[in-house]
Amino acid sequence: MDNVTTAIFFAIAWWLIFFMTLPFGVRRLEKPEPGMELGAPERPRLWMKAGVTTLITTVITVSLRWAMDSGLISLRDVISS
Repeated sequence: MDNVTTAIFFAIAWWLIFFMTLPFGVRRLEKPEPGMELGAPERPRLWMKAGVTTLITTVITVSLRWAMDSGLISLRDVISS
């Protein structure tokens, strides 16, 4: 697995995991002001979710890169089957 493949995998996995973490801990506003969206979260905590997403994606990417470099996983075997 080369560096470009690793970067592309990281970017795609990051966005997928980020969208999965967005709904965690969301609470609606109890008394929204006039003109506010009723489903808007009270505190979205996007920086925390982005940080958690980065940590999870880094662990997954490093694990996959290690497994591919050590020969445990091979995309050539999967494609040729």
